Amino acid sequence: MANPLAQFEIKPIAEIQIGDFDASFTNSSAFMVLTVAAVTLFLVLSMRRRAIVPGRWQSMAELSYEFVANMVRDNVGNEGRRYFPFIFSLFMFILFGNLIGLIPYAFTFTSHIIVTFAMAIVVFLGVTVIGFLRHGVHFLGFFVPKGVHPVMWILLIPIEVLSYLSRPVSLSIRLFANMMAGHTMLKVFAGFIIPLGILGGWAPLAMAVALSGFEFLVAFLQAYVFTVLACLYLNDAVHLH
Repeated sequence: MANPLAQFEIKPIAEIQIGDFDASFTNSSAFMVLTVAAVTLFLVLSMRRRAIVPGRWQSMAELSYEFVANMVRDNVGNEGRRYFPFIFSLFMFILFGNLIGLIPYAFTFTSHIIVTFAMAIVVFLGVTVIGFLRHGVHFLGFFVPKGVHPVMWILLIPIEVLSYLSRPVSLSIRLFANMMAGHTMLKVFAGFIIPLGILGGWAPLAMAVALSGFEFLVAFLQAYVFTVLACLYLNDAVHLH
């Protein structure tokens, strides 16, 4: 039976060496490029023939836009509209990456901690910069709990700082762990279908089908959770709550 973790191996497609730095174009890189191309084609082609009564593809594009717009509005407020392009791009990139990874023999780049951490650190640094640009040094007041006696600041401020610094870690692990665990379980059950034959293979086949449907739900939920948390962090930086 094939190793269920083999699907996560990063393999070079075009080896590129710059000094001691390995800048090879890998299967992970290829599927990231494919994801960007897929999102671009989906949005461009869906809106190419704009109509008052939208067709199926235009409706899907408009629903995606409205879904993220409402997410930003509900979690950040009207001041979050200027950050909508980034939030929308982030959501669509993660969603399409998750969905493309469900295609047999495709590569799920969101199942790698280095990829999810890179996205999380971009969100973290961006939110921090926005906070300082909008509030200056007053942004540091975010780490001082309101209504707490100054004597307790010695204990609570380090806890608040540690909690803030852990955001990119928790954000990246949540997406990476869910995608990796789901694909591993799917591969394990699928690996039992042929060895067990016609009589015994129906059970792992049924489980693989059920897990495949569940993975579609997880693909959307993990994109949503990652994006809504980014909105909540953005709300803290904008409104200093």
